[in-house]
Amino acid sequence: MAERETDLARLIGGGDAASSASEIAPGIYVSPGISNAYLVTSDAGDVLVNSGIHFQSQVNERRFAAVRSAPVNFLIFTQGHADHIGGAAVLAGSDTKIIAQANYPEVRGYWNRLEAFYGRRTQVLWSNVIGSGGAIPKSPPDPVPDMLFEDRHAFELGGRRFELVATPGGETTDSLVVWLPEERIVFTGNLFGPIFGHLPNLYTIRGDKIRSALRFLESLDRVRELDPELLVTGHGDPIRGRDQIQAGLARVRDATQWLHDRTVEGMNSGKDVFELMRELRLPDELAVGQGHGKTSWCVRAIFEEYAGWFHYRSTTELYPVPQEAVYPDLVALAGAEALVRRAREHSDAGRPVEALHLTDMVLSEAPAEADALEVRVGALELLLERSGAENFSEVQWLRGRLAETRKALGLEDEKQ
Repeated sequence: MAERETDLARLIGGGDAASSASEIAPGIYVSPGISNAYLVTSDAGDVLVNSGIHFQSQVNERRFAAVRSAPVNFLIFTQGHADHIGGAAVLAGSDTKIIAQANYPEVRGYWNRLEAFYGRRTQVLWSNVIGSGGAIPKSPPDPVPDMLFEDRHAFELGGRRFELVATPGGETTDSLVVWLPEERIVFTGNLFGPIFGHLPNLYTIRGDKIRSALRFLESLDRVRELDPELLVTGHGDPIRGRDQIQAGLARVRDATQWLHDRTVEGMNSGKDVFELMRELRLPDELAVGQGHGKTSWCVRAIFEEYAGWFHYRSTTELYPVPQEAVYPDLVALAGAEALVRRAREHSDAGRPVEALHLTDMVLSEAPAEADALEVRVGALELLLERSGAENFSEVQWLRGRLAETRKALGLEDEKQ
């Protein structure tokens, strides 16, 4: 089942064909990659904004060497994710001062504590996209900033003024933007996610802390108030033009605010999280792309940010016995054949999630049950078709589950 590739997947691989750094504004260069690195040049020295992922650092260094005529005085991290900080050991010189927001040690701390946990999850979604051929290469030791700041920090170098502004509603609480007021250029990293103008991912299925919707809105407003004419993101091409930038920011802001407010209203009216995930859909005038975040995922993130994991649906939520514990009983009582037959009816009627619930029961007891595997393939293919290949994480998850199910059936995997 061939489909269009997600916008995010195209962005991630977009830098592979670049032979050199590109000038995006006078004296400002990008080395595109899984996450972009930027070089801002001046007569008195240069400034790096992010250093890219570690296994692309040699490429980034080679590209920048062709346009750099001064040492790198400063390296600024817009957030503490590995694809933004990983190339520091190669790109930063011995005299380079590294600057990050004050929450950087906390962000790196929890990522390092859960390195194996996050590593397994990241590999499921990313390994086939970033061209690693399987396992994602292990990151080097974390770079240690020379300076941390709380809310704002500014410096001048070679006639350029740099203002750093904390935006804790970004993908991590150490998120910051870099503002060049004379040029009216702002570097936002992944404050708005990897795709500008799309719904924020308040929770990524890769795993990370839930982002506060209200804090995201406050951080977005900080960028709106700067009134930039060029907005430079962590991935892809810059967004040019004040009107286009302001319109994009306003649309994302209004969509996120609407989802937050309607979710809170629904919680107060007594609706549960699954009702709200099913019911809330952005009105046409607020429709935005969903290549990274999804409406239903935002609803659940907002709900659980406020209410936590106990949903008042069942007493069983309080105890360490998952519903899978009684799958053997259900299979024994109903019979695998009856469950698979009903699962097929659900799938044929366009209810793929209900079909997956039932095949999960059967396959927990008989992992090689061919009829259940066939129904699962059909249900996953239907979900993938309905996705429109828009949301990166959803698409990668579904493709991975399809590949493993087809393998269990002894079928050659189709390139999705």
